Amino acid sequence: MEHPLSQFKYCPKCGSVHFENNNEKSKRCTDCGFVYYFNPSAATVALIMNEQDELLVCRRAKDPAKGTLDLPGGFIDMAETGEEGVSREVKEETGMTVKKAEYLFSLPNIYVYSGFTVHTLDMFFRCSVTDTLHYKAMDDAADVFFLPLKSIHTEDFGLRSIRKGLEIFLKEMSE
Repeated sequence: MEHPLSQFKYCPKCGSVHFENNNEKSKRCTDCGFVYYFNPSAATVALIMNEQDELLVCRRAKDPAKGTLDLPGGFIDMAETGEEGVSREVKEETGMTVKKAEYLFSLPNIYVYSGFTVHTLDMFFRCSVTDTLHYKAMDDAADVFFLPLKSIHTEDFGLRSIRKGLEIFLKEMSE
């Protein structure tokens, strides 16, 4: 896979074409001296359980991995906390209101969006919602439903970090 920095041809500060590799995580402009560091984008993932110990899952409406299973979540907006970002994404995708978001763990991921490779740091939250009976698929979700933990097969989930995160979560739930 091509390194994400290769997609940046011009200095974002002065526009120079003399924007060269500085090291494995940055490029430097030899004209103005600006150094650009390529850091991961922050993203969230919601783990929402109902009273029957079922997990809320979505079916992806868009690429990447269109049609596969997923969990609610997405990119954090600027000036948003992780908790605010996961709450907004859950509302946008399911209509549910998060009353509490508890950070669990994070995983690095590579997400291809519109042909652009985005390195992300996916933060997983256990979310409590105000009502697990009223939800609907919206935004990036083609379908939303609760799935019994014993019926979850991680290979049905299209994104690598979601599969890995589910493995961690399911192992924790079985202990």
